[in-house]
Amino acid sequence: MKEQNWEEIFKDLRNKVYYPVYLLMGEEPFYIDVISKYIEENVLDVNEKEFNQTVLYGRETDVPTIISTAKRFPMMANHQVVIVKEAQNIKEIEKLEPYAESPLNSTLLVICYKYKTIRKNSRFVKAVGKNGVVMDSKKVYDNKMPDWIQKYVSRHGYKIGNKATQMLADHLGNDLGKVVNEIQKVFISLPKGQEITPLLIEQNIGISKDFNVFELQEALASRDAFKSFQIVKYFGDNQKSNPYVVTLAVLHSFFTRLFLFHHLKDKSQRNAASELGISPWMVTGVQKAARSFAPGKLVEIFSLLREYDLKYKGVDNQSADEGALLKELIYKILN
Repeated sequence: MKEQNWEEIFKDLRNKVYYPVYLLMGEEPFYIDVISKYIEENVLDVNEKEFNQTVLYGRETDVPTIISTAKRFPMMANHQVVIVKEAQNIKEIEKLEPYAESPLNSTLLVICYKYKTIRKNSRFVKAVGKNGVVMDSKKVYDNKMPDWIQKYVSRHGYKIGNKATQMLADHLGNDLGKVVNEIQKVFISLPKGQEITPLLIEQNIGISKDFNVFELQEALASRDAFKSFQIVKYFGDNQKSNPYVVTLAVLHSFFTRLFLFHHLKDKSQRNAASELGISPWMVTGVQKAARSFAPGKLVEIFSLLREYDLKYKGVDNQSADEGALLKELIYKILN
């Protein structure tokens, strides 16, 4: 089966190397949208699109319609493009297997199957792999987001420092579409080759350069109670832009890294980065924070995180809002 990643597919498309069937599937919709949008906008010119480009939607189509559309020959063009969006909503999609076994070479049938995958050992997927391209678009894990952001920014001709990178990763999570949309806001006002700074992020995206989850982790690592409570107060006053659940999730990841670091035999930067699944530049921060929180204290902190997650959901909590809960949590973490 021919399975490719999005970069390989993109390279072929730019070189005008086309395949008759593209099965773009997986949990991460971003790459599916990137590839299908490129095909939709670039394979045919404006005059060819009128008669040779068709977009179908999963809730409004079926397998026989897709097959009959794909079997048409192009009019006054070398190719026709058939894009099936939201294909995960099509019943019995694997019945496309006979077409995938013998596709029309002049057609580019693009199947956008989001948020899940079709069994790779199915006859349909194997048929697509034999005659076309299969892409499994996997989610990027939270701990890989800093690297992903830096590569994305660099690919588009800009620079970004470690603090700014971590601000975006902590605040925006691993929804690639959301991350890209926010970064694009900064690109608009920034000349090529320039650096995305924390101040630009604050001005264009609205993440405070001084009061954010990255700075909270830094303050906790230094056991700086004053700074920690300043940030927590800001979060309480700006709950919409600093959701409690996001802060709790980031803190859980932060303390998990410290716990794992404590139990590494080889704590060198290279090995720690590999074992923890983080960028090498992040290891220094982990080392510093680990000195502030012994393994026994970390076990206690995990218990606190569970307790305050339940309190947020209403267990043993009748009146405290998010700001008050977070303030209590940080106080107990530091004491």
